[in-house]
Amino acid sequence: MTAVAMTLDRPAAVPKAEEREILLSVENVSLSFGGVKAIRDVSFDIRKGEIRAIIGPNGAGKTSMLNVINGFYHPQEGTITFKGQRRHRMAPYIAASQGIARTFQNVALFKGMSTLDNIMTGRTLKMRTGILGQAVYWGWSQKEEIRHREVVERIIDFLEIEHIRKTPVGKLPYGLQKRVELGRALAMEPELLLLDEPMAGMNLEEKQDMCRFILDVNDQLGTTIALIEHDMGVVMDLSDRVVVLDHGVKIADGTPDEVQRNQNVIDAYLGVTR
Repeated sequence: MTAVAMTLDRPAAVPKAEEREILLSVENVSLSFGGVKAIRDVSFDIRKGEIRAIIGPNGAGKTSMLNVINGFYHPQEGTITFKGQRRHRMAPYIAASQGIARTFQNVALFKGMSTLDNIMTGRTLKMRTGILGQAVYWGWSQKEEIRHREVVERIIDFLEIEHIRKTPVGKLPYGLQKRVELGRALAMEPELLLLDEPMAGMNLEEKQDMCRFILDVNDQLGTTIALIEHDMGVVMDLSDRVVVLDHGVKIADGTPDEVQRNQNVIDAYLGVTR
């Protein structure tokens, strides 16, 4: 993997977003908490193999939308269709088992565990040995763990974190913790990867590294990605398409160039009321 500038070129051979198969469809979703309407009648789709950005001012409903997609929140109205299966409610573990993984705004790692062990937790859904077998650690359970550790080691190599594989993540700088969290999500071998502000709190160099890895995950592993990000330069460089939310309502949806020129988007970010 080579160094990447903040302006990034996508491979010419990749089909346009509108020509790809729909992997996930959000249809007329509304979500309320008491009298607060977090999401109001929002519809959009995520197509296989694309990087789809969800943006908007603070309080726009972006994280709530990710929580609906992977089952943390259950909408009062609307449906989610993933890989052709239409649903109104789904538990997070079912979403994970069907191929949806995510990272969070705030790093959610086991701080006392090593990088390798944290990423190994992402293999839990892939393991077939029961708790007793794992405790005995002999025969099939031993072979299974070795096989899963080989997968984790490949992820560690892919993310270029070999030098911290045995380091407790609580001792790592923030940028590397975010990379470990990405590794744990990749260990689930997701078809759809949800990234909630993957660049938050990073300096320019760390952002460049994360941009490079996100593109590599998409291009080399073929993983479809939906991301929330406040850095508009990153969003416009990485994304195939962008959906914009404001106060829970969809106000724009299109290519980065189309969204940048949309007057509703400009007004939302400037705080203009009509």
